[in-house]
Amino acid sequence: MTGLTLYVRSRRGPAALGAALAGAASAWLLAAVSGEKGQVTGAVLALTVLALVAVLTTTLGGPDDALDRTAARPWVWLRVAHLAAALSGVLVFLAATLLTETRLGPFVCAVRDTAGLLGLTAGGAVVLGTARSWFLPLGWTLGAAASPGTGAVGEALTWQTQAPGSRPAAVVAAVLTVVGIAAYVSRGPRARRSSENV
Repeated sequence: MTGLTLYVRSRRGPAALGAALAGAASAWLLAAVSGEKGQVTGAVLALTVLALVAVLTTTLGGPDDALDRTAARPWVWLRVAHLAAALSGVLVFLAATLLTETRLGPFVCAVRDTAGLLGLTAGGAVVLGTARSWFLPLGWTLGAAASPGTGAVGEALTWQTQAPGSRPAAVVAAVLTVVGIAAYVSRGPRARRSSENV
């Protein structure tokens, strides 16, 4: 068994990928059954992306915190590849719906939301640990879905649900992506406390 295969299995990659695929299919099916044709609303897309990113969050940490900090492995490149694979996986699932009458898009928004929420979640893994890394993305996205933002500040605060041409939304998503991914790649997830190892 190769090192890459062990890495993927230790992080429960196949199970998370299967759950993400099931989540994307369920979101598409619910939208299709409810009679939505064309692009879904920004809130539906943001909540779908949130669900897929949250599922893949479970793979950001392994079973051995000490091993994640040893210099024996090229962690930087593994983490970069890991996040790139998570981003690609979500986008492939969402892009597949563009071939149907009910589309989880626009695709530009799907890319923005996936990258931003993945960065926010990766940063959360560094600060809060893998188990709690999805708390901030969940709260922020639910707030954005509940209240439409207007004006530059409003668009920045509700970036997940904004139209494709929103510059404030794009800036916030880009900052979250860069900062969160850079922190995760350089430091890895926060070590669990003994009470979290149950």
